[in-house]
Amino acid sequence: MKINIKKLATGITRNIFILGIVSLVTDLSSQMIFPLIPLYLTSLGAAAYTVGLVEGAAETTTSLLKVLSGYWSDKIRRRKPFVVAGYTISSLIKPLFAFANTWPLVLIIRSVERIGKGMRDAPRDAIVAESVQAEHRGKAFGFHRTMDGMGSVMGAVFSLILFPILGYKNLFLITIFPGILAIIVLILIHEKKPKEQKEHKPLTLKIGFKSLPKNLKFFIIIATIFALGHFGYAFMLLKAKAIGLTDSKAIILYVIFYVTYTLFATPAGILSDKFGRKKLIAIGYALFAALSFGLIFPTTLSTLIPLFVIYGIFYSIIDGVQRAFVADLSPENLKGTALGTFHTLTGLVALPGGFMAGFLWDKIGPNATFIYGSSLALLALIMFSFIKREKY
Repeated sequence: MKINIKKLATGITRNIFILGIVSLVTDLSSQMIFPLIPLYLTSLGAAAYTVGLVEGAAETTTSLLKVLSGYWSDKIRRRKPFVVAGYTISSLIKPLFAFANTWPLVLIIRSVERIGKGMRDAPRDAIVAESVQAEHRGKAFGFHRTMDGMGSVMGAVFSLILFPILGYKNLFLITIFPGILAIIVLILIHEKKPKEQKEHKPLTLKIGFKSLPKNLKFFIIIATIFALGHFGYAFMLLKAKAIGLTDSKAIILYVIFYVTYTLFATPAGILSDKFGRKKLIAIGYALFAALSFGLIFPTTLSTLIPLFVIYGIFYSIIDGVQRAFVADLSPENLKGTALGTFHTLTGLVALPGGFMAGFLWDKIGPNATFIYGSSLALLALIMFSFIKREKY
C-alpha cells in the first residue's frame, strides 16, 4: 500500500511544525520530572490528598492566566510574546524542584512553573488554529499533540533510565538543557501581520465568557464538569503503588500511556476532521467512564497495562479534539479568548477535583475515587448529547 506523504503533510504548516518541535523539547524536559512528582511526594511522606492538592493547584494556577493571555492576545493581535514568555518561565523554574525538600515547597514550585503554561497555551493554540485552513484544523492540533506526546515519551524514558543513576535531585537539575533549546527554537515562529480590529470590551473573565456563542459556552460547561472528575495519571500511578509496584515499574506504565497517546493523537485529529469532533469527544468521555470503573479491579502489573493503554487512547482523543472543537465554535476574532476561557474553566476545577479525588482515596478508599471519576464522565456524556452545532 502506497503512502501519500504529501497528502499526510497537508495542513502541517511551518508554524505548526515549529510549535510541534518546541512542544516536543519542552515536554521532554517536563516529563523527566512530572511522573516522578507523585512518587517524590510519597517519598516525603505526603498523603494521597496532598498529591491531589499539588496537581490540582498546578492546573488551577495555569488556568487563572489562560483566559487573560488568550483575551489579551486577541486584543493586541499578538500571540508570540505570550508564547515565548510562557515557555521561558517554565523552562527556568523546573530545575528548582531539586531544592524542594518538603511538599509545600513542591507545591509552590509546581504552581510557579505552571504560570508559564498559563501564559502560553491559549495564544499558542490560537496560532495553531490560525496557521491552517479549518478543514485541516483537527489534523493540525493532532500533529501538535503527537509531537507533545513524543517529547513526553522521550522524557519519561530518560527518567526511567536516569533516575536509578542520578536520583530525584540531579535528574531535576538537568532539565534546564532541553528547556533552553525550546526557547531558542521559538525564535523561528512567524506571526501574520495583525489586522485592524474593532475595540474590545474591557478585559474581564466575566465579559470574556459572556461574549462567546451560547453553544460554545454550553460545551465549555460540559467540559468543565468532565474535568472535575478527570483525576489524571497521578492517581493511576498511586494505584500502581497501592498494588505494590516499584517506582520504576510505575514509570514504565507511564511510558506505555504516553506511547499510546502519541500514536493515536494525530489519527484522532484526522478522524475528527472526517467524521466530526462531536462523535470523537463522546467516545472519549465514554472511554474514561469505562476506564475509571475498570481501575477498581486490577491487582497486578499485567492487569494495569491495558488500562494505561486505554487511558492513552482516551487522552489522545480529548486533548487535541476538544481544542479544535472550541476553535470551530468560536468567532474568528475571539479564538484566543475562547481557548483561554476553555482552558481556564476546565483547569480551575482541577484543584477541587484533585482534592476530592485524594480525599475520597484517603477517607474511603481508591475505589471511591474511581467511581467519582466515572460518574462525572457519564454526566458529561449525557449533557454532551444536547450539543447541536459543530461550527460557528
